[in-house]
Amino acid sequence: MSDSRPSDPALPIPGKSIVLAFSGGLDTSFCVPYLKERGWDVHTVFADTGGVDADERAFIEQRAHELGVASHVTVDGGPSIWNGFVKPFVWAGEGYQGQYPLLVSDRYLIVDAALQRCVEIGTRAIAHGCTGMGNDQVRFDLAVKALGDYEIVAPIREIQKEHTEVRAYEQKYLEERGFGVRAKQKAYTINENLLGLTMSGGEIDRWQAPGEGARGWCKTRAEWPTQPLRVKLRFEKGEAVALDDAPIDGHLLLAKLNALFADYGVGRGVYTGDTTIGLKGRIIYEAPGLTALLAGHRALEEAVLTKQQNRFKPEVARKWVELVYEGFFHDPLKIDLEAFLASSQSCVNGEVTLETFGGVVTAVAIDSPHLLNAKGATYAQAADWGVAEAEGFIKLFGMSSTLWAEVNRK
Repeated sequence: MSDSRPSDPALPIPGKSIVLAFSGGLDTSFCVPYLKERGWDVHTVFADTGGVDADERAFIEQRAHELGVASHVTVDGGPSIWNGFVKPFVWAGEGYQGQYPLLVSDRYLIVDAALQRCVEIGTRAIAHGCTGMGNDQVRFDLAVKALGDYEIVAPIREIQKEHTEVRAYEQKYLEERGFGVRAKQKAYTINENLLGLTMSGGEIDRWQAPGEGARGWCKTRAEWPTQPLRVKLRFEKGEAVALDDAPIDGHLLLAKLNALFADYGVGRGVYTGDTTIGLKGRIIYEAPGLTALLAGHRALEEAVLTKQQNRFKPEVARKWVELVYEGFFHDPLKIDLEAFLASSQSCVNGEVTLETFGGVVTAVAIDSPHLLNAKGATYAQAADWGVAEAEGFIKLFGMSSTLWAEVNRK
């Protein structure tokens, strides 16, 4: 690709500010010198949505300054991601295509942080490191467009016009300018946040078995503790508010669950799905905390909602999940669906005990004042109705099917 300089009349005037959503990874690291060489003053924002420790936060800040940014800020996104995504996602209780737990939904909170920084420094230009092959570009762009009139710059999409091996080009570009690239970033694209971790690239993209390096938080089976893990969650209106009887803020609870259940390998999977742009996407994901949270919530919910609620709610949930996955985070329909989901949680109150021996997590005990327990009957054990009532119910309930069989019997 030709090395265009700020003298090009189509390029921004030197000194014009742009805010870059920054993670310190290969793509966003590439974006900094790329944008600077095209006349931008680059202001980076790292929205810490809970997937990194203090050392990694420090590395990201150091990386930004090493690359020569005009300014760098770190924003605590934990509470926002809990209230803005985790609560309604757990209410919904469905993964995308029945499996994937939407681990990249922090993108919408990252956009919020970046746009806030735009306001602070007085610019309407925002940049991101999304490729033209993936879903994140759709999420970023649609979220920005829904929230205001901004100029969106996507350097990775731009270089794809002339380079097919994008990651290799990015690595070379950085190395030629004296910036190192982490070894793991050369092999995989890795995303971490409070929700979990995803990995793609390398043998994963080639539909092969993941290599030993393709592992994040979840321990291997050989590393699982020998004793089972039990934890108790308390829910109020469908929101987890306490862990083992101790009240705790949601984002801190999820971080704690991540640490506890990752040691037992819970929440890891290899997922192939239909992406927004039409390609098949294949990733490894690890979501130990969300997996545990969903298991507890579902067990309680199934015990306190009516049969009709339990049957209908997944249809609403699937549509909500599709909207979030495909970038329509601010669409009015999503807001409408969330109103239904919130209403359905009015009686989802109580405590659930979770247990794991490794790999999977099970809800082993439920306690709630709203359990739909019939006082005089227990399934398959005892009933407070008679034989005639049971036979009459069966006759009427199956009337249509029985009539069809009688009429069409040969």
